[in-house]
Amino acid sequence: MLPKYEFGDEVRIIRNVRNDGTYPGVSIGTLLIRRGATGFVMNVGTFLQDQLIYTVNILEQNKIVGFREEELISIDEPWVPSKFESREKVRSRITMTVRGEARVFPGMEGEILKVFRDANNGVQYHVIFHDQVLQVPEASLEATREYNDEEKSDATSY
Repeated sequence: MLPKYEFGDEVRIIRNVRNDGTYPGVSIGTLLIRRGATGFVMNVGTFLQDQLIYTVNILEQNKIVGFREEELISIDEPWVPSKFESREKVRSRITMTVRGEARVFPGMEGEILKVFRDANNGVQYHVIFHDQVLQVPEASLEATREYNDEEKSDATSY
């Protein structure tokens, strides 16, 4: 297991990270770092002898948090921010059709299954509306309600 990042490398966090109980002084489940934040690698260690854990100093938030390698990208790699993340509830802003048949109507709720940040026409999502999955552009969706930062997450700290 060779580390991808070394001491001093600047990295970007690509997943929201909540406290899993290993970050002191913060309640379990509290959002620690929002996707898109950047920081500097301070240390590389292991967890359960098979996962590299990077200790990253997030200067803007004055936090030091551990991340798995798949939660990080180099600051030089392209990053496209998205409005929504996997497992977030959304609502359709438009009528969506499949082969001319209306399947989703404005206001219908769905759940994000996957985010495509490298789509040619901007960010797109796989969204499940009832029993059907559609690929939907970001502009066609809105949040089902306003989220605060502590409610959005799909990862935990290490």
